[in-house]
Amino acid sequence: DVRDVGLAAEAEASDRQDLHPVRSTMRWRPMSDQRWEKSRARRVRRWRAACGRMEGAVKTLDRMTKRERVLAALDRRPVDRPAVAFWRHAPDVDHTAKGLADAMLAFHRRFDLDLIKLMSSGVYCVEDWGCKVAYTGSPNGAKQCTEHAVTEPRDWARVRQLDPGAGALGRELEALRLTVRGRHDDAPVLHTVFAPLTIARKLAGDRLHEDLQARPEAVAPALDAIGRTVARYARAALEAGADGLFVATQTASAEVLSADALDTLELPATRRLVEAVAGVTPLVMLHAHGREIAFDRLAALPVHAINWHDRLTPPALGEAQRRFAGAVVGGLGEAGTLRRGPAAAIAEEVGDALRQTGGRGLIVAPGCVLPLDVPEAHLDAVIDAVKRSRP
Repeated sequence: DVRDVGLAAEAEASDRQDLHPVRSTMRWRPMSDQRWEKSRARRVRRWRAACGRMEGAVKTLDRMTKRERVLAALDRRPVDRPAVAFWRHAPDVDHTAKGLADAMLAFHRRFDLDLIKLMSSGVYCVEDWGCKVAYTGSPNGAKQCTEHAVTEPRDWARVRQLDPGAGALGRELEALRLTVRGRHDDAPVLHTVFAPLTIARKLAGDRLHEDLQARPEAVAPALDAIGRTVARYARAALEAGADGLFVATQTASAEVLSADALDTLELPATRRLVEAVAGVTPLVMLHAHGREIAFDRLAALPVHAINWHDRLTPPALGEAQRRFAGAVVGGLGEAGTLRRGPAAAIAEEVGDALRQTGGRGLIVAPGCVLPLDVPEAHLDAVIDAVKRSRP
C-alpha cells in the first residue's frame, strides 16, 4: 500500500515567511510576519470596500462592476447577470513575462471578461527543478515536460526548496505584475498554482506512482520541499498583485490515484496549500482536472469556488451546488459545444447552466482551458448569451 509520505504538518516560522519583491532585480527577500500581516490587512480592506460597493449595486442589480459580480457569485448573492470567464494558453509567447502579459491583456480586452486568469505554461512550476519543457503541438496549447527532472529514485533528493522570486517562478511573477498594471478595469486577476502532488507528477511522470509504492522514503522530502515552495510562491503571487489564486490539481481523481493516496497525499498537501493563504484573499478557485474526481472531498477544502469538467464528469452544476457552499465555475463544454457550435447550441448550454443554478453562485466558464481552435465567433456567442440573460 502507498504509505503516508505527505508534507510536514507545520513549517518552521522562517519557512512560513513570505517574500517581498525588489523590482530592480526581480529578487525577493523574506517579509517579516508584521509586514505580511499589514499586507494581508490592506488586501482585506480592499476586498471589503468592494463588498460595500457591491451591497449598493445589489439593491438595484444595475451595472455591477466585474469585481462586484464575481464577489456576489462567491457568496451566492443576486447579480445583474452571471459572471463569465474563459482562458486560453499562448504557447508562442508565454516564455517571456512581457509576451505572456501582453497576450493575457489582449485576450481580456477582446472578450471583456469578468476575471483574468493568468495562463502561465502548465509546466512553469517544474522548470527550476530541471525539467526541460516545450510546446509539442497539444490542441489546447499546453506545453509538456520533454525531459523529466526525476528519472530514478535518487533524483528526488535534488528536489529542494526554491526561491519563489528567481528563475521561471520569478518570470511568472513579473508577468503577473505586468498584467495587473495593464488591466483596464477591476476584473480580478487569478494566478495559477499547482497542488504539490500534481507538481511531483510533472517532475517524474508516471514513475511517481512506482516510487510512491517502492521508495516512499525517497519521495517524502521532495514532497515537503515542493509544498513549502508552492505555499511561499502562492503568497508571493498575492503580494505581487494577484487578487486570487487558481489552485489546480491533476491528481485528485480515481483515474490517477488510489483512495489511500488521495487520503494520505493529495488532500493533506492541497489543504496545507490553501490554508497558507487563508484570510489573505477571498478568491481561491480550485480546479479539479479529469474524470471521476473526488468532488466531495475537494469541496470540504477551504476554497471559495470549484471548477471541473462538469459536462464530462459528475456532478452536474445543480447537484454540485447542493454539496458545496461556494460558487460553481463551469457550464461550457470546451472540447464539445464550444468547438462545434453553432451559436444556438452554445446559448442553450449557457441557458442550461443558468437553469441548474438559478443564476446564483455561478461563474459561466469552460471545464478547463480552451482548445486553440475554438472559433472566436463561438466565444462571442458565450458572451452574448450571458449578457442577454437575467437570473
